[in-house]
Amino acid sequence: MKRRIVTLGAAFLVVVASVLVFVKPADAAVGLHVEGRDIVEANGRPFVMRGVNHPHVWFTGQTDSFADVKALGANTVRVVLGSGKRWGPSTDVANVISLCKQNRLICVLEVHDTTGYGEEGAAASLDEAVDYWISQKSALVGQEGYVVINIGNEPIGNVNAGQWTAATAAAITKMRANGFEHLLMVDAPNWGQDWQYVMRDNAQTVLDADSRHNTVLSIHMYAVFNTAKAITDYLDRFEANGWPLVIGEFGWRFNANEVDHETILAEAQARGLGYLGWSWSGNTDPILDMATDFDPARLTTWGQRIFNGANGIKATASEATIFGGGPTGTPSPIPTPTPTESPTPSPTGGGKACAAEYRVVGQWPGGFQGEVRVTAGSSAISGWTVTWTLASGQAVSQAWNATVTTGGSVVTARNVSYNGSLGAGVATTFGFLGSWSGDNAVPTLSCTAT
Repeated sequence: MKRRIVTLGAAFLVVVASVLVFVKPADAAVGLHVEGRDIVEANGRPFVMRGVNHPHVWFTGQTDSFADVKALGANTVRVVLGSGKRWGPSTDVANVISLCKQNRLICVLEVHDTTGYGEEGAAASLDEAVDYWISQKSALVGQEGYVVINIGNEPIGNVNAGQWTAATAAAITKMRANGFEHLLMVDAPNWGQDWQYVMRDNAQTVLDADSRHNTVLSIHMYAVFNTAKAITDYLDRFEANGWPLVIGEFGWRFNANEVDHETILAEAQARGLGYLGWSWSGNTDPILDMATDFDPARLTTWGQRIFNGANGIKATASEATIFGGGPTGTPSPIPTPTPTESPTPSPTGGGKACAAEYRVVGQWPGGFQGEVRVTAGSSAISGWTVTWTLASGQAVSQAWNATVTTGGSVVTARNVSYNGSLGAGVATTFGFLGSWSGDNAVPTLSCTAT
């Protein structure tokens, strides 16, 4: 049996696409929430999940994994927990959340015991999963900006998949009745792959059950999604209905009949959909391991592909602004092996000023991901420009949340339409991918404001 657990060991490999479910923006949003087809932070900034699944409940000692996936570029980790019905119980939720926050990762927490309910005799019901979340409520309240609650993993098997609609709606209602204000994620039936289209055809009913209008659907994509047509047809239906979507699990094409991961990655990037690959390490059948024996220096073919390939995590991930000192939170430092920050307050004309801080998010031979945090001074600003000089051997290849140009060795980054206006003391971040040789030196930044 696969550590991917029962899910992959059924009749075929299973897929779960997390479909962010939309009715209207979450009322009085307190953290991560749904607006239209997007997940956004409390400050209104869109957040696109780029990360992996970590099998924490079976490997509770592998706490370095949080820092390892962050160093490889992830902005989210989906953490496997147990309710005690089959695995666990996971009573270390507060510590898991702390590990996510220390490593500047959005934390998607899921109960795995529900996998294949109705077909797998030992599985927990969604109602039992909600009871577990209620038992952990003290660790979860106040973490709405950092935590997504994935109520139950692949909660219905292939027997009577139609029960998914009522069971999922009831679970959402019970979560809200017990005071949970978090963004909720719900997985599809059919071991997550929805091949009978129960979730696709009943999504609105489930969304309407949420009094806070703050539920996102999730699809898991494995062997059912082994062609580009199967993937695009499914995603098109959710897009046409205006339902936000996240691909909560997927594997890779290790043989001709498996998931078309290239199409998943490309379509997720083109559509602005979040994705969370299965899985970091620890599978009984290691074909789906990204790192051999949890060692980030021993990435498998799958690990190299999802972290370093086209449309992969390094190329497309952007850290949540709640970790950047903006209006929704304060920075949480991540350990790094070399100095990474270079704060440089720079007053400009008219008494306005801004400061820029440089941080290396992750570094690998010949490449790295950088981030710059721009903070307004004692006065509000309407725009900003950050410049720095590249060291010998450095180059910038791609950027997000800023318009970045290079002239010779000088890099100039200017705000884009949505992040130029900052109140006094308010911050925003932009990121970039770069290459280096010799010494990946930390530059001195200059920030000017208007």
